[in-house]
Amino acid sequence: MSRVLLLFGGRSAEHEVSCTSAVSIYDALGEAGHHVIPVGIDRDGEWWIVDSAHRPFRAEGRPAALRLPDGRLLVGDDDLGYDVVFPVLHGPYGEDGTMQGVFEIAGKPYVGCGVLPSALAMDKDIAKQIFETAGIPTSRWRVVRGSEYRQDPTGTVVSLLKYLGSPVFVKPAELGSSVGISKAEGVTAVQEAIDEALRYGEKVVVEEFISGREIEVAVLGGPRTALPGEVHSAGEWYDYDSKYEDASSDFEVPARLPEQSVAEVRALAARAFAAIEGRGLARVDFFFEERGRGFLINEVNTMPGFTSISGFPKMWMGTGMTYAELCNELVELALDGP
Repeated sequence: MSRVLLLFGGRSAEHEVSCTSAVSIYDALGEAGHHVIPVGIDRDGEWWIVDSAHRPFRAEGRPAALRLPDGRLLVGDDDLGYDVVFPVLHGPYGEDGTMQGVFEIAGKPYVGCGVLPSALAMDKDIAKQIFETAGIPTSRWRVVRGSEYRQDPTGTVVSLLKYLGSPVFVKPAELGSSVGISKAEGVTAVQEAIDEALRYGEKVVVEEFISGREIEVAVLGGPRTALPGEVHSAGEWYDYDSKYEDASSDFEVPARLPEQSVAEVRALAARAFAAIEGRGLARVDFFFEERGRGFLINEVNTMPGFTSISGFPKMWMGTGMTYAELCNELVELALDGP
């Protein structure tokens, strides 16, 4: 079997989610017979060979370094050889094409989407433009840039609400796991939500509020799609706490949809994956207005959460694949090449 370099942690606000995901993947790859080298990247960007006995994983241990352009992993004078990389990194500096570019330079195979699809999917504004061009229905949105917003915050928000209505969702353009996202109603609340989102970057996406079901589809290279799942959030909406901390949130697989709707949303997910030139894996998220516009794509996550309660593995398990089989399949897809 393969020697897998499992990268986790990272510099983004999704650091903790990545550390939790990595534990499950480490165990699953070991179960599948792979030798796994767990490497944590701390918030300063330093690399560490970690102690796999500590759960959840921490980005600390023996210092490591990746040498370019040959991609050698060095721990002191030791060269730790590896065959393939599993970068379970979420958000900027990991899921946005930067780390993918590192391993392209090194000529090392890695799990997941390449540089272009990773970068496209990470920017919620650019991704929506691509989906719109591809004829995949999406919600209405507007972009707010920090430099322009600060010149006239109130005027900007009044214009946004005139076009999008109220309430709205305010999101950092390049984060996931609901970090920095707010549902806001009224001028003052929306200004506060934009200020919060700007803490994570100078580009913010403001979207219309959609009263609909939250349906997700897992995709593997091919593309192949799993049976869709549905989010049942413990909170008013599926925020960070509802995803990772509130045990009363639930993810149902398969989603209770008519057979025709199941086929429709799976086909839309495959089209979205193809539209961004996806490979390896992705989770495609939709809103479903049952008595309105039908399925509206929300976003594509090119490295979705892999925790024990995450939707991506649950959908494949509901379609007949074990967690270990799924992780092994991803490694095999990476080794087979684009």
